Amino acid sequence: MAKKTIRDIDMKGKRVIMRVDFNVPMDENRKVSDTTRIDAALPSIKAVLDGGASLILMSHLGRPKGAPNLKYSMAPVVEVLAARLGGTKVSMAPDCVGAEVESMAAALKPGEVLLLENLRFHAEEEGNDPAFSASLAKLADIYVNDAFGTAHRAHASTEGITKHMKTAVSGFLMEKELKFLGDAVSSPVRPLVAILGGSKVSSKIGVIENLMDKADSIIIGGGMTYTFAKALGKGIGSSIFTAADLPVAEGILKKAKEKGVELVLPLDDVVTNADIGDLLADPSKGDAAETLVIEGDVPDGWSGVDIGPKTVTRIESILDKAGTVVWNGPMGVFEIDKFAAGTNAVANKLAGIKATTIIGGGDSVAAVNKAGLADKMSHVSTGGGASLEFLEGQTLPGVAALNDQ
Repeated sequence: MAKKTIRDIDMKGKRVIMRVDFNVPMDENRKVSDTTRIDAALPSIKAVLDGGASLILMSHLGRPKGAPNLKYSMAPVVEVLAARLGGTKVSMAPDCVGAEVESMAAALKPGEVLLLENLRFHAEEEGNDPAFSASLAKLADIYVNDAFGTAHRAHASTEGITKHMKTAVSGFLMEKELKFLGDAVSSPVRPLVAILGGSKVSSKIGVIENLMDKADSIIIGGGMTYTFAKALGKGIGSSIFTAADLPVAEGILKKAKEKGVELVLPLDDVVTNADIGDLLADPSKGDAAETLVIEGDVPDGWSGVDIGPKTVTRIESILDKAGTVVWNGPMGVFEIDKFAAGTNAVANKLAGIKATTIIGGGDSVAAVNKAGLADKMSHVSTGGGASLEFLEGQTLPGVAALNDQ
C-alpha cells in the first residue's frame, strides 16, 4: 500500500482537485457544529496552496439521495474554511460538474480555493459513472485523495476519476491512516492486542479472522460477547444475541484454540433488568436503572450492558505488556453513563500506556472523544467502515487507484 503523496509531486502552477471528507454535522441554523473533519484536512490543503497550486475541493454531505437538497449543501463549509485559511480566497461552486463549474475552475489563480457543491446531488457519484468521473477530472491537472473515510467505496470521486488523470496521489491524512493501520497489520511492535467490541459477531468476523493470524491477543467485548457465551453453553438471559452468528462464534473459538491465539472473553458482566431501548431513547433514565455485577450465567430477564471489574483488571494487565493496540468497538452500552465504566476504563488505560494505540473508527472514536482522551491516542482513525475493511484485509478501491511509490 505504498502510495505516492503530495510530497512526491510538483504542483506549482497546476490545478489540484482533492477529495476530502467534509461530511460534517450542522446545527439547526445550518452552521457547522463540529469542525474536526475540516481541521483534519488542513495540512494537505495548506501543502497544496503553499506548493503554488490552485485547489478544488470536493466532498459529500449527508444522504441527499442523488438529487439537489438545500439541507445538504456544502455552502456552510466555506465560512469555516475561509476562517481556517486566513486570507485565502475560498469560492463556492453552484454544482460539482458542468460548464459554469469548469469556467470557475479555469479562472482559479495559484493559492485560491474552490469548493464544489455536494457530490451526492448526482446519483452518478455513488454509481461511479464514467462520464461523471470524466467531468470531475476535467476540472484539474492533479488528483489528491485525502478522504480515508470513503476510500472503501468505488465512487466517481474516489476511484472513477483516477482513470482519467495521470497523477493521482494521497494527502497527508490518507497517508497517516495507511501508515498506522498498515503497520499494525503487517509489522506491529509486539505483542499486538486487538480489542473488538460492538453488538454483532458478523460485523467483526472479517477482522477477527484476519487478525487471528497476526494478533497475540484478541479481547472481545460489547454485545457480541453474549453470542460467544451462548456458544460456550452459558445462559445469557435477555442479552443481545443473533442466532445466525452462533456457528460463526463457535468457529472462531475453535480456530483460536488451534492457532494458540489468546481469545479473551469477559470474566464478569454488568447486567440490568431495564429496557435498553427505552434507556437509549432517554439516556437520563439510565441513572435509575438497577444493575448487578455477575459471573457466569446471566439471569432470565436481565441483559448484559458492560464488562465487569474483574474483566477490566484482566484487560488492563494485558494492555500493560502490549506493544501495539487496535481498538474497534465499545465494551458496552457506553452511550448511557451508568453502563460506560468498562469502555471508559479501556480508554483511560490506552491513554496511559507506552504502546502504539490505534482507535479504529466508529463508536470507539465516539467513546474516546466522550472521555476527552482522543489526543492521548497514537492515532484516531477518521474512517469507521474503511478502517474495518482495512483491518479485514480487504482492498480499498480509493487507495488501490492511487499512484504507487
